[in-house]
Amino acid sequence: MSISRYQGIDGQVGNTPLIRLRRLSEMTGCEILGKAEFMNPGGSVKDRAAYGIITDAEQQGLLKPGATIVEGTAGNTGIGLAIIGRARGHQTVIVIPETQSPEKISLLRTLGAEVIPVPEKPYRDPENYNHIARRMAEERGWFWANQFDNTSNRQAHYRSTGPEIWGQTKGQATAFVASVGTGGTLAGVTLYLKEQNTNVAAVCADPYGAAMWSWFTNGNTDTNDGDSFAEGIGQGRVTKNIEGITVDKAYRIDDRLPASARRRSVPRSFQRHQYRRCCPLCEGTWPRPDHRHYSLRLRA
Repeated sequence: MSISRYQGIDGQVGNTPLIRLRRLSEMTGCEILGKAEFMNPGGSVKDRAAYGIITDAEQQGLLKPGATIVEGTAGNTGIGLAIIGRARGHQTVIVIPETQSPEKISLLRTLGAEVIPVPEKPYRDPENYNHIARRMAEERGWFWANQFDNTSNRQAHYRSTGPEIWGQTKGQATAFVASVGTGGTLAGVTLYLKEQNTNVAAVCADPYGAAMWSWFTNGNTDTNDGDSFAEGIGQGRVTKNIEGITVDKAYRIDDRLPASARRRSVPRSFQRHQYRRCCPLCEGTWPRPDHRHYSLRLRA
């Protein structure tokens, strides 16, 4: 029996099913489908970015066999990097804000990553977790994944998520909805779907406290008032993955509301006939420790 027919866990990323969200579909009169990204090996859409970043770096000679990957991440990308990196022979070091859930930090360590919790600082602060990861890479000769500004992130979605959605809907998708963490998912899928049909609506669902609604609506990041509790989404700056991307509509969404059958969690425009088959991304969220429930959300 030839083993070449089989792949390791790094070969199991993607090809997730579309799931019809029955109650939302019935409530709005649209076919609303969720991309079941929780079925990736690491349990989130971020496995795609991790796979794309690692394999692109390997092909470009930036990541040598057995080299160490370092990244600043709120968690899910770190999980993907730890799983995919270990499967391909790499060690992983994760710099993570200490405000993230202890379950996520524990999981990262269980997966073999070295985890370095640091105080949460804004991006402009040199002690922001992303800047710490970058400096560690420079000082120690490690590979910095740089998920926010490494466009291998959005290319991974252009090559996989977008084509999967288009194929699974048999070319009938009319809208795509995602929130923004790095922006890779929204950007990559939007680029692909717009190439197939320019009339496919790209929609950003932005939590309060983030600035992507302001960017896509007003062309600036000035409006970022409010607060959110969901980890991993909500961006205050225009990353390299977002640069050059336009969306048809952006909404500010109270992220305490799960993507459930509650009418107020669906913008009214989605209840109109022009968005007859809408595809968001679904995966499990990690609430902060003071929240006791888990929910399905629209993620980047």
